[in-house]
Amino acid sequence: MLDHANLAAMAEMMTGTARLTETDHSLLILPLFHVNGIVVGVLSPLLAGGRVTVAGRFRAETFFDLVATVRPTCFSAVPAIYSMLAELPDHVRPDTSSVRFAACGAAPMPAALIERFERRYDIPVLEGYGLSEGTCASTTNPLYGRRKPGTVGLPLPGQQVAVMDPQGRIAPAGATGEVVVRGPNVMRGYLGRPEETARTVIDGWLHTGDVGRFDEDGYLVLVDRIKDLIIRGGENIYPKEIETVLGDHPEVLEAAVVGAAEPRLGEVPVAFVALRPGASATTADLLDHCRARLAEFKVPTGSPSSAGSPGTPSARRTSPRSGPGPPPSPRPAERTRRQSWDSSHRTWRTSTSGSGAPARTSNASGRSPSTGPGTASVPPASCTCCTW
Repeated sequence: MLDHANLAAMAEMMTGTARLTETDHSLLILPLFHVNGIVVGVLSPLLAGGRVTVAGRFRAETFFDLVATVRPTCFSAVPAIYSMLAELPDHVRPDTSSVRFAACGAAPMPAALIERFERRYDIPVLEGYGLSEGTCASTTNPLYGRRKPGTVGLPLPGQQVAVMDPQGRIAPAGATGEVVVRGPNVMRGYLGRPEETARTVIDGWLHTGDVGRFDEDGYLVLVDRIKDLIIRGGENIYPKEIETVLGDHPEVLEAAVVGAAEPRLGEVPVAFVALRPGASATTADLLDHCRARLAEFKVPTGSPSSAGSPGTPSARRTSPRSGPGPPPSPRPAERTRRQSWDSSHRTWRTSTSGSGAPARTSNASGRSPSTGPGTASVPPASCTCCTW
């Protein structure tokens, strides 16, 4: 539940951070069921006295035609959209001189993709981090100041963002722990779910379920989701580290890593990869790339692919472990989840114990099972997160 005070506080924070004025013009390409679209795309520019153009369904091949027509000063999108725009044919050379900045949220954006997009279109990308429970954003890379790709930036004014250890103590700079948030943007609670609310908001701190650390400059670096941790023979593996390495390969468009049940080791990491158009990298090539950059126990057991980029309707990448987002589950320590590959249905089967929740079945894309491991393919050039 987000009330007017939550939305007003967040819109004011975003307006100040982005220095929005009555001259700003937001091009809305995200759906209004998501806080990014509501707060960043609409409420913040209107609060500043600016205006908004609603683009409708996003299509990469016509996006810059719209930019040339309406001349926006800003827009907010998700990594999948930036990836599609970065992959447009080389002859596409749009006029982007009206755009002051582009915001990015909902999922981590690889540093290589940020660099590629900024270099091609001369638009600064401000990657941030937040949750719906926090009314949108809690950190962002600054527009006027040092931007650090690979981080999600600095805490927004008016919020406290910290890293907490398992005992509930604030961890020192550089230490890894759960990211927690406190401020007027924190939700009022989950509707009709007081117990889940009490487990998520403790002493005013919103427990995000994300693992992170602050670097030497105070920028937040996300490590992974607590519940996405893979334990391979007693060794902890965070899928995001492997995804980042795979994303640095010049022929990889997107990558997602999940944990698969393994009788001897308990779990092993498996990678799902979508290649860039015209790419020819093989599984062996990708595994060699990983071995050169990761400890051996972190190297995926193989690199199958999905028919599209794993994600939810708001463009969050998902896996059999995390799945699309119902209200947050009990704290990670209270729940045990196991995955196994169901070869007869060509899908991952996830069983949950400790909460009374039924087992859930999904594939790596979060959609109905349709393909198993096979030849890498490229996501379509339209975005399901922006279907109106």
